[in-house]
Amino acid sequence: MSQDCRTYLPPEWAPQSGVMLTWPHAHGDWARNLAIVEPVFVDLAANIARFERVLIVCRDAAHQQHINRLLVERSLDPDRVRFVVAPSNDTWARDHGALTVICSGEPQLLDFQFNGWGGKYDHDLDNGITPAIYRAGVFGDTPMETLNLILEGGAVEVDGSGTLLATRSSVLSSTRNGELSVQQMEQQLSHYLGIERFLWLDHGTLSGDDTDGHVDTLARFCDRDTIAYCHSDNPDDMDHAELVAMREELAAFRSITGDPYRLVPLPMPAMKMDEDGKRLPATYANFLIINEAVLVPTYEDPADEQALALLQQCFPGREVIGINALPLILQYGSLHCVTMQFPEGVII
Repeated sequence: MSQDCRTYLPPEWAPQSGVMLTWPHAHGDWARNLAIVEPVFVDLAANIARFERVLIVCRDAAHQQHINRLLVERSLDPDRVRFVVAPSNDTWARDHGALTVICSGEPQLLDFQFNGWGGKYDHDLDNGITPAIYRAGVFGDTPMETLNLILEGGAVEVDGSGTLLATRSSVLSSTRNGELSVQQMEQQLSHYLGIERFLWLDHGTLSGDDTDGHVDTLARFCDRDTIAYCHSDNPDDMDHAELVAMREELAAFRSITGDPYRLVPLPMPAMKMDEDGKRLPATYANFLIINEAVLVPTYEDPADEQALALLQQCFPGREVIGINALPLILQYGSLHCVTMQFPEGVII
């Protein structure tokens, strides 16, 4: 990246050209639950395509034909769909997808490295997806830089005014970038993403999370002055103390104007457990902002309607749409985790 390039990581509410999905298949961790998770991806693709393009990464040509049949059954506009064939380990596009910065007014793709959340899972195929998309020409003439730094999209939240919200536990973990100090990491993020202010969270990890506490499961910017966050009012909940401590940290932060943030507490759904009795990380903070809409994970839970209503207040000019994400949390992620948006002018 040129030293004289002024970089800017747009907030999620900036105009988008499309959203990427890496489709599940029978050769990965979704094999046992493919029949229940594929409808979630179809629902996501159908709702995204109402507002912008959807970029779908397929395992091979036969997989692409299969997905296309599913989308035809939902009557998706074919002009809104782009397919790319690339092998994948898993479906978490938020973390293996490229981040797009604006450099001197033009988009530029940053292909950060992905190491399976600190070496927890196989990731070699996922790490090759962004270069494969680039070679396929879907990004047009948008330049791309491949970096040695490990960074996942779900680990960073920005407000569009140079502020980063993130957890120390994920961005600064030694299993990602060795022993980089806070200062060294901030220098990297300032250079590549144009970050000027850092809001580091020390609390908030959800039970069942395997990302070391990605911020997109915990607290999200809705605009420059508003943060929606996971709130627990049940002292018997195993995550209650952590979430209360996170709320206190958020309350102490100041926005770019020097004022306290408007904090919007999102309810926690009732505990969702897997067949082995392990808690799954169900969270309403894992929503996706797209052009003119917000897609919100729901969990067949009484708290769903409250979460949708609160987020409608946060996004009064957008349609708020619930997507049943209960199958997604079986692999410890949710709706935002399986998507990656690209700014206007990137996906052609």
